[in-house]
Amino acid sequence: MTDTSSAGWGLRGTAGVSFAATLEFDAVEVKLGGRVVLDHFSLTLKPGEIVCLLGESGSGKSTALRVAAGIQPVHGGAVRINGTAVSAPGLNTPPDRRGIGLMFQDFALFPHLTVLQNVLFGLRRLGREAALGQARAALRRVGLGDREEDYPHMLSGGQQQRLALARSVAPRPGVLLLDEPFSSLDARLRETVREETLAVLRETHVTSLIVTHDPEEAMVLGDRVALLRHGRIAQIGTAAEIYRQPIDLSAARFFSPLSEIESVVTNGHAPTPLGLVATPGLADGTAVTIAIRPAGGARMAILGPGTPGRIVGKRDAIGIDICEVSVEGLDLPLGLRQPSDAGLSVGQDVFVTLNREHVLVFARD
Repeated sequence: MTDTSSAGWGLRGTAGVSFAATLEFDAVEVKLGGRVVLDHFSLTLKPGEIVCLLGESGSGKSTALRVAAGIQPVHGGAVRINGTAVSAPGLNTPPDRRGIGLMFQDFALFPHLTVLQNVLFGLRRLGREAALGQARAALRRVGLGDREEDYPHMLSGGQQQRLALARSVAPRPGVLLLDEPFSSLDARLRETVREETLAVLRETHVTSLIVTHDPEEAMVLGDRVALLRHGRIAQIGTAAEIYRQPIDLSAARFFSPLSEIESVVTNGHAPTPLGLVATPGLADGTAVTIAIRPAGGARMAILGPGTPGRIVGKRDAIGIDICEVSVEGLDLPLGLRQPSDAGLSVGQDVFVTLNREHVLVFARD
């Protein structure tokens, strides 16, 4: 028997399989109110791939989803599903003829329909028996098989999210579009719901485009992560690639806070109060910013070796110490996160060493 990892959800491996489609944005342009929202936006998703579109508010990520859904016409370029154009200037195939599923952050459930009727709504093209079979299978998979006669208002927030997921995957779409699907859930629920949703997406093999503003969420969910900036993709790659090798300082800042040190390349290295940092590929005299992530970029210990520092701030998270360490020559304290150590306290002298693998170097403009 397939195991169930989270209480309340159905057995893994029981979701119906979709005929996954390719989704291609080809130099898509969208202008709203005279402003360019998508600027030659290009992205291709392979069948069964999960891509997370990550960006700040106003970067164009929700517009990209609306374009794929057929809700927003385009002013240039094209969108293709399985190679067939569904959006182009003068062409906009309706959403219900694109073979896509939609899942919005507010769930968009029909309050006057029962749980079962909400799922059946997207299966109207099937015969009654086939529709009931697919609807009930989807409800069982999300753990709502015994709630089909209830109405959405009778469900908790997490259960409403499950219902929205069941309704989205029941028609077995070729492409599933998810817009900030976990943003309305509290932190306690979010991790479990995210994990189970990912399991359902994997089971159905549906090609999925997930919009989020949360870097951690994108890195957990996506086969690839696309960082959107001013209507264009600034960088795309696996979570590891985009985190470890960000294209520029702005991209690096998006994924975590940074401690930044200004320096100038001398003899292939940038001198800093924490020691020399190698600068391969940068000419001597180049002004650089050395960026140190709080997790992994440096470590501190009570005993040397290392650069002397003093803990000036310390907060306890679950299993993690979040510290600020003052180091002579640095304008601001260095931010560090490392496993909890009861022996460390504010005011304590420590030694700091860089983990040069996780230190980033960017040429300054």
